[in-house]
Amino acid sequence: MRILRTLDEVTDEARGATAAIGNFDGVHLGHRAVIDTARAAAPCAPLGVVTFEPHPREVFQPEAPPFRLTGPETRANRLAKLGVDWLFELPFDETLRALSPNAFCRDILSRGLGLSHATTGADFRFGKNRAGRIEDLVRCGGEMGFGVSTAELKELGGLRVSSTAIRTALSEGRPRDAAALLGHWHRIDGPVLHGEKRGRTFGFPTANMSMDGLHKPRFGVYAVRVDVLSGPHAGTWDGAASVGVRPMFGENVANIETYLFDFAGDLYGTHLSVALVDFLRPEARYEGVETLVSQMHADCARAREILGSLT
Repeated sequence: MRILRTLDEVTDEARGATAAIGNFDGVHLGHRAVIDTARAAAPCAPLGVVTFEPHPREVFQPEAPPFRLTGPETRANRLAKLGVDWLFELPFDETLRALSPNAFCRDILSRGLGLSHATTGADFRFGKNRAGRIEDLVRCGGEMGFGVSTAELKELGGLRVSSTAIRTALSEGRPRDAAALLGHWHRIDGPVLHGEKRGRTFGFPTANMSMDGLHKPRFGVYAVRVDVLSGPHAGTWDGAASVGVRPMFGENVANIETYLFDFAGDLYGTHLSVALVDFLRPEARYEGVETLVSQMHADCARAREILGSLT
């Protein structure tokens, strides 16, 4: 998959694509329906995704708590797995924000990207003040020479599939329900950072990762499946992870610390993708280190049991 981040990078090779348009935070089942609709609309054309960085909500509500399910790197990796050929990751700035619906279609979709077909979800809004509706997109497509199709909103068990519903499930410690809406495990990706190295003194060396800018799942301990994406230890490992602020040690910056089962090696500087499989227990403060270590052994035993039952 090729990633283009400005209109100046769009070459003749990239023009003529059929593209799904949206933010694609989490790349959930509803997003996949939009992408599949775009693919079916013009099966002989290159398949593209048009998205925006930063997320428009970060521009409109800069003081809001972090809400994103995925950063741009994780989103790109997921889209590549779905067979997307071109990712048009356009900068969402004041210039783009000020475009009218008609100007957005003309300057971005038609002249800028040269799309042959555009596909959106049924609730898509675009242009200044989100004034554009599906009927406006269809009208512009007819005038400017690109086709338009719409994917119906997807439901699962009577619940609409949405990033909001997924965030709610994660906030409540229901990663399996989040995974059902996503169509895959929710993952936290990033480089392994140097921490206090406290876990190794307990016999549980952990890989520490930041969650800056991301929606925080319920704080606590999880059974996890970990992909080591780079370095000599690349592969998949089971483990247990602590998500939270480590109240036992008076720290208050949320991160994720992951213990990989049956692993020996140095992961500093490598990239991990940690899939939250099951919530084991809330974060807690213990009377002493011995009690904490005993609980960690119990957590790992439970996580091994859960992960061993996965197909």
